[in-house]
Amino acid sequence: MRETEMVSPILKRFVFESANNAPLPSTGAGAHLRLMLKDRERKFRNAYSIAASASDNSTYEIIVRRVQNSRGGSVFLHDHVNAGMILEADFPGNLFPLSQVARKHLLFSGGIGITPFLGYLAHLKRTPAAFELHHFCRAEEVQTFKRLLPASDGGKIHLHPELITQFQLIEALQTQPLGTHLYVCGPEIFMDMVLAAARSQGWPSSKLHSESFGGAHAGGAPFVAVLKRSGIEIHVPEDQTLLEAIEAAGIEPPSLCRGGACGQCMTEVLEGTPEHRDHYLSPEEHAAGRAMMICVSRAKGDRIVLDL
Repeated sequence: MRETEMVSPILKRFVFESANNAPLPSTGAGAHLRLMLKDRERKFRNAYSIAASASDNSTYEIIVRRVQNSRGGSVFLHDHVNAGMILEADFPGNLFPLSQVARKHLLFSGGIGITPFLGYLAHLKRTPAAFELHHFCRAEEVQTFKRLLPASDGGKIHLHPELITQFQLIEALQTQPLGTHLYVCGPEIFMDMVLAAARSQGWPSSKLHSESFGGAHAGGAPFVAVLKRSGIEIHVPEDQTLLEAIEAAGIEPPSLCRGGACGQCMTEVLEGTPEHRDHYLSPEEHAAGRAMMICVSRAKGDRIVLDL
C-alpha cells in the first residue's frame, strides 16, 4: 500500500503499488480489484472498482465508503489498512467495460457508485466519444464529489443533491440520440429505478449496463445449505453470504465478481426455493428457480439443496 487518504469522514482512498515495484497489470475503464482481507475471525474477498490507474501501471486507486452495517470489509479497510501494509489481491477483472460501438455514453451513478465512472471519465476525456454523467448524492456530500470529479467537463457532468424522480429519468432517456448506451451504478433501489425506466421506454438489454454496489449483499434469515455432491450441510447465518459460508467449510466454488453480475458462481438448485438477488439471470430463470448465484442470493425457506 503506497498511501491512504480520508476523502471525507466516510470515504477513504487507497493507492496500491506492487510489493516488488514491478508494473501492475494493465486495466481498462470499469475494471475492479478483488482484495483478500483477513480479520482475526473472518476472511473477506471483496471487489472494488479501480477509480484510477497510473499511465505507467505503477499504481491503482480505489475509494471505499465505510458501511457500518455491512459484512465488515469496508470497516476493516477503514480501521486497519494504512500505508506500508501488504495486501493480497487477484488480477484485475472487468465486468463493466465501456461499449466499443456506442455513439454516446449516458452514465447514472448514486453515492459511491461514482467510482467506476471515475475510470470511465479518465478514458473518455482522451477520446472524441460523446458522454453525459448524472451523479446523485446527499446534499452534504456535493463538495466531496466535486473534488473527485474533473473540474472542466464542458457541461457534460451534472451533480444532483437530491433523489431522481421517475419523470426526470424518462425525460432524460427520451432525449438521447440513437446508439446511446446507458450505464448505472449505485444502491440497488437506485439501479432498479433507472433500469426499469429505461426498459419502459423501450431500451434494449444490449444497451443497458450495470454494476452493483453492496445492496445485494445485505443479510437475511439464516438457513441450511445442503451440498449434495460434497455430502455436507452448512449453516448460513444472517450476516454471511452463502458463498462465504461454503468457502468457510473448505470448498472453493468458482467465483469472480461476488456481486451477482458475472455468472461465474451460478449453481444448480436441486431442492428448495432461491431468493434471487443477482443481475445475471433473466426474470424467467428467476421464476424457474433451477439455478442461483451463490455470491448474493439466499434461500427463501430454511433449507436449500445445491449441486455442489
